[in-house]
Amino acid sequence: MSERVSWEAYFMNIAKEVATRSTCDRKSVGAVIVRDKNILSTGYNGSIKGLPHCDEAGHEMVDGHCVRTTHAEANAIAQAAKNGARVDEAEIFVTVSPCYNCFKIIANAGINTIYYEEFYRDERILKHASEAGIKLVHLN
Repeated sequence: MSERVSWEAYFMNIAKEVATRSTCDRKSVGAVIVRDKNILSTGYNGSIKGLPHCDEAGHEMVDGHCVRTTHAEANAIAQAAKNGARVDEAEIFVTVSPCYNCFKIIANAGINTIYYEEFYRDERILKHASEAGIKLVHLN
């Protein structure tokens, strides 16, 4: 009998699959919001609903970043809000650690744990997570 994956690996595997829907070829990111081992919402990085995506219209670059996309974490929180799912005291699994702006959105939404696989650029989240009582978990 094969060994079952942990809950953390299970939800991160789902986040990786969600990332395959990304429409920005610079970085594919997936996010899954979970409470009590139930998926509340998912999100991936892509353009504003109904508008052309990077893979169709090209990138909108500002300071070396594509700003055409809405990040996976923000999309997951927006989907939860749209569908009436409360994310307060939930956890989020993200394939890549949140940028500073997404971290602030996650914190203000009341999500208390962030699991990520790849650390991405912004070390401010390390300090502010500790200050805000948000658990950051790097899954290898």
